[in-house]
Amino acid sequence: MQSKADKPDRKRQSGVIPQKVLWKAGTMLAPLPVSMVTCQAPGGKPNIITVAWAGTVCSEPPMLGIAVRPSRYSFNLIRQGKAFVVNVPTIELTAATDSCGVWSGRNVDKFKRLGLTPLPSKTVDVPGIAECPVSLECRLRHEIPLGSHTLFLGEVMGVQVTASLLDKDGRLALEKAGLIAFAHGGYYALGKYLGYFGYSVRKNKRSRAVPRTSTRHA
Repeated sequence: MQSKADKPDRKRQSGVIPQKVLWKAGTMLAPLPVSMVTCQAPGGKPNIITVAWAGTVCSEPPMLGIAVRPSRYSFNLIRQGKAFVVNVPTIELTAATDSCGVWSGRNVDKFKRLGLTPLPSKTVDVPGIAECPVSLECRLRHEIPLGSHTLFLGEVMGVQVTASLLDKDGRLALEKAGLIAFAHGGYYALGKYLGYFGYSVRKNKRSRAVPRTSTRHA
């Protein structure tokens, strides 16, 4: 017998099934997080690479994955430094984020040219970006060649967040940071709040105005 939770919500369905066409195979997953990844070889200068192919891959231990072409200047910096920092940019940093994806660190000191501030990390020997509201400090754990890109898997050793985004209960209010996303070659501001994780099966409870998940600082 189908449970109430398993039954489709007819009120949410238009009743019209959209027509589909077969598209060429490709990386059409969207939207994607936009990340400004910092890296540094031992004794060298820090660099910033813009990465859209990034995501969480494990919660225990916390791990992130970023995909980088071997031809990119940052590729060897990550391998040599065995660490990287994933910095989450805001709407105000969109132009800087785009520039970091176009310019090569071989020729440009991106921190200096863009007026960005290196943020000393607490757990790795690679700085973050002070202007970004979140900087995830990652130790390189695995390197997996895939083809055009290599997947770098990093364990999150520490996270630095902008203090003004913490409320009185210690919750990280990322919804107030003005984050951006990447979809089909374009940058977009995140839209309106739609609901917290699990809200669709908790119909008898009042919908919250902010996501349920809390992130407390240590």
